Amino acid sequence: MYVADSRASTSTAAQASAEGTARRVVAGRYRTAVAPTVLALGTVSLITDVSSEMVTAVLPLYLVAGLGLSPLGFGLLDGIYNGFSALVRLAGGHLADRGGGRHKWVAGLGYGISAACKPLLLLATSLTPIGLILAADRTGKGLRTAPRDALISLSSTPGTRGRAFGVHRAMDTMGALLGPLVAFLILRATVDGYDAVFTVSFCVAVVGVLVLVLFVPGSPSGPKAEKAVRPTRPATDTPARPTIRAALALLRRRDLRRITVCALLLGLATVSDSFVYLLLQRRLGVPDRWFALLPLGTAAAFLLLAIPLGWLADRVGRRRVFLAGHGALLLAYTLLLTSWHGAALPYAVLLLHGTFYAATDGVLMAAASDSVPEELRSSGLAVVQTGQALARFACSLGFGAAWSMWGDRTALLASTAALALCAAVSLTTLRPAAEEATA
Repeated sequence: MYVADSRASTSTAAQASAEGTARRVVAGRYRTAVAPTVLALGTVSLITDVSSEMVTAVLPLYLVAGLGLSPLGFGLLDGIYNGFSALVRLAGGHLADRGGGRHKWVAGLGYGISAACKPLLLLATSLTPIGLILAADRTGKGLRTAPRDALISLSSTPGTRGRAFGVHRAMDTMGALLGPLVAFLILRATVDGYDAVFTVSFCVAVVGVLVLVLFVPGSPSGPKAEKAVRPTRPATDTPARPTIRAALALLRRRDLRRITVCALLLGLATVSDSFVYLLLQRRLGVPDRWFALLPLGTAAAFLLLAIPLGWLADRVGRRRVFLAGHGALLLAYTLLLTSWHGAALPYAVLLLHGTFYAATDGVLMAAASDSVPEELRSSGLAVVQTGQALARFACSLGFGAAWSMWGDRTALLASTAALALCAAVSLTTLRPAAEEATA
């Protein structure tokens, strides 16, 4: 009897040990792996960014040199292009949360609207119709951004969100790297280059929508560790209803309010990418046919650094990496203000520009996710994105007006001073906050 009990006990212990080992292996794999949803969304973003960056790469030159718009007129259109999505981001986040699983389909609607706008650029030749088309395109972006980022967040554990957003942004940036290159090749190979760019961009965007519909899961998939670490709700505490009011009420949370305010302040001094490329072209005398290649430098740095900086943010703190990224941007502006005209100038500026995006884009969403409950994840992230987008819209308008009145150098000097001041305020604001949990 004793021998039999011993064998049974030994067998049970061995089985428990094996199961424990298996659980540790699975947990370890989940800590290091990226959820299939993240990879599928990364593929959609890669394809879509090829389409959108083809247009973005040629749009500044097309509008300023081709259609003869003034810097103020271009600043207005660029502000619409980069900031109009802020008006619908909360709506997109609300629709996704309210549906209890509509993240994929709200994002798909946004991707579809943006794709439909590409061929319309072939018909527009003046400020008003171009502005309306760009506004519609950014409406699509506003609808899709928060639901997409919510899917990434919900498919990842709290300790790996920085890495998950880094992987997604790296795949997204691969498209941003290929888009200008495709546009450059089309411009060199065709007579009516701009029309060809817009046509090919539409075809690529349609492929991105199809990939989303066919391969992205309708609900988050991946490790469920987030629920395991979340405090249990009291029996009387019911989940918040997904309403716009509930989303805005999230700003009562100290951590989320600090992150949102800092994103807004820093966005007010973040010069649009298009203006950065136009400044580089003027400083170096870059021929028009080579202009579309300038975004490649930013995209290449972003691609190389997105995953490492996302991993670093999980380890040392997302707020620290976020602020360091704005330090890189401040250095890039400073280089543009110097009298240095060396051959290394564009490489240095574009490397710092890409570092800024790698350290801030996905890292900001990962940091905000920690302060937003699951049932309001899309809406909560949309609140942060809306503040940042509105701030950048205002910066584009202000920078374009300053350029028209006082010249490009004075406008950049003012933006550099504003960024330094906002970075100092943000450093003070975020310093007392508790750092995020690490893996």
